[in-house]
Amino acid sequence: MTYVIASACVDVLDQSCIEVCPVDCIYVEADDGDRMCYIEPNECIDCGVCEPACPVGAIFEEASVPQEATEFTEINALWFRDRDAARARVEAFMENGTSIT
Repeated sequence: MTYVIASACVDVLDQSCIEVCPVDCIYVEADDGDRMCYIEPNECIDCGVCEPACPVGAIFEEASVPQEATEFTEINALWFRDRDAARARVEAFMENGTSIT
């Protein structure tokens, strides 16, 4: 994965990143309970356009994800395999600051 959306996005859902992404690799289904946006790791082209577009600084290059948010690298990828599991991990992180792996 080249870019990761971390916990600062939770409950913000500004979607400026979605508007600027040239390959449409950022997704959210707010009507289905998503509290944040997710980057599809297989579609991201590592252009970095989304990073400065985020008003809350929630987007990082994978190698630069802050230590306290490294779990979000896996959560972003997990959402594309099992959305309910990814949503549960976001909930657990926001409630406890820990994983429910």
